Amino acid sequence: MTAQNEPRLLRIGVPSKGRLAELSAQLLNEAGLPFKRSERSLFVRCRDLPIEVIFLRADDIPVLIAEGAIDLGITGADLVAECGLPVVHRLNLGIGSCRLALCVSVDSTVNDPRQLAGKRIATSFPRVTRNWLAERGVEAHIVEISGSVEIMIQLNVADAIVDLVETGSTLTANQLRVLDEIGRYETVLMQHPQVSDTLLADRIVRRLEGIVIARTYSLLEYNILRSHLAAAEAVTPGFNSPTVSALEDRDWCAVRAMVRRSDAHGIMERLEALGACAIIETSISNCRL
Repeated sequence: MTAQNEPRLLRIGVPSKGRLAELSAQLLNEAGLPFKRSERSLFVRCRDLPIEVIFLRADDIPVLIAEGAIDLGITGADLVAECGLPVVHRLNLGIGSCRLALCVSVDSTVNDPRQLAGKRIATSFPRVTRNWLAERGVEAHIVEISGSVEIMIQLNVADAIVDLVETGSTLTANQLRVLDEIGRYETVLMQHPQVSDTLLADRIVRRLEGIVIARTYSLLEYNILRSHLAAAEAVTPGFNSPTVSALEDRDWCAVRAMVRRSDAHGIMERLEALGACAIIETSISNCRL
């Protein structure tokens, strides 16, 4: 078969630079989709599957999915919401969490979004901002800015801004405060409505899902008296049920169960209070539930 007649590789768009680019590359590699990007390359082939990774601007990825230029894409849900194009949400990836907020200066007398009617609001998210304001019956003048939104009030370009907020340190540095929260977003995997290879796309989603879930859970193992087993199982019920194994001492048993990683410390303390010992938390690198 000639190169011209070969079927097109399934294309995955990922951000070309920044922290999100690093996180996306790590996620794909952990999901068994390894690739090595040479300097300045825009296309790279995955080693083991008929998949091509394409490096793009994060805000272009939803547009290129909608146009069918790429089949899948990793980008921010905020950018997907802003583009407003028909793409299919496949998976939240559990990384890059942020919130979009309406902000004013710390000394502003505005305490309600309705007070911004007729005022100037600077943002890189004009569509989302207009829709949010319209739902509240507010009509304002939107100043579209592609960067450095946080200084627009100081420059007297706007009376308020709508921008992404992570730690809040940027707001403090620019003497801003949050007036209202517009939405919370994270990094997502999106798909074209008519992907070129549905089975392969589903396979990729399932692999990524296994990594995302694994990052959320830990495996706890501990020893407990059989007389306290029922109480311990109530603390660590697992998914279907915990794994219980007999020990040489018949009065004791060993238990294994998955728990949410964020709850692990509290669960270990509750188990210890029940008399459990040899409590071990192990990270999970991959799983299928």
